[in-house]
Amino acid sequence: MKWTRGHQSDNIEDRRGQRASLGGRIGVGTVVLALLAFVAQRYLGVDLGGLTGGGGGSEPGESRPIDPATDPDRETVEFIAFVLDDIQSTWTDVFAREGARYRPAKLVLFRDSTRSEGCGFGTSAIGPFYCPGDQKAYIDLSFYKLLRERFAAPGDFAQAYVLAHEIGHHVQNLLGYEEKMRAQQERAPQRRNELSVRYELQADCLAGVWGHSSKQRNLLEEGDVEEGLRAAAAIGDDTLQKQSGGKVSPESWTHGSSEQRVRWLRRGLESGRIDACDTMSGSP
Repeated sequence: MKWTRGHQSDNIEDRRGQRASLGGRIGVGTVVLALLAFVAQRYLGVDLGGLTGGGGGSEPGESRPIDPATDPDRETVEFIAFVLDDIQSTWTDVFAREGARYRPAKLVLFRDSTRSEGCGFGTSAIGPFYCPGDQKAYIDLSFYKLLRERFAAPGDFAQAYVLAHEIGHHVQNLLGYEEKMRAQQERAPQRRNELSVRYELQADCLAGVWGHSSKQRNLLEEGDVEEGLRAAAAIGDDTLQKQSGGKVSPESWTHGSSEQRVRWLRRGLESGRIDACDTMSGSP
């Protein structure tokens, strides 16, 4: 992917030199609760955010600012900054064409653990996530190492897809889809996982809408699309369940199968339109 090195973004909040705190040191019990919350939310559809400190504000612990000159992740941070601003510039234009105003999300970079305002305590084990309560996306850069080494999905566009997916959740939030999805889950709790899958697949498709724009502007290079599709397949629920040694249980999915994630990302890439991303009706 073509990008400008040295790029910096006003929408990045770098907490990598900051240790999250719950009023003291992070205990083993807190980390265990965070991991339980991740498993419950992803595979059981149960929100345990309250157990991990949901609703509280950020309480920073020790802070050691990252020196760009010695930052081992400097190039990755610059790449993410470029992609983040490009994604949000694209959505600004899309919203403007519809007579609406796009409000940029913030991206929080953290290491090991951090606090969000409204979504509780996050750890690197949870993976990248978006919090509608504070309109921020969160990512521990170590996830990209997992994506490359454990999930065999290397490449800069694979990294860009992950970020575009989280900003896709921000777009859903601004358009009211997140609130509608939560309301549907409350009315029909037996469809909680199904609705979550549909919602996540829509974010994949919206990531593809940005990818379509970047391709039109000649930012993509040969093999980039394949990198993104490979990443989508690598983090499908069925693939993750197989890797964990468990059985494939579609009824517990929250993000969709590898095939579904690839299909909807491809749809966004090919169409470049929000209206092509209607995963909430029909069969996903």
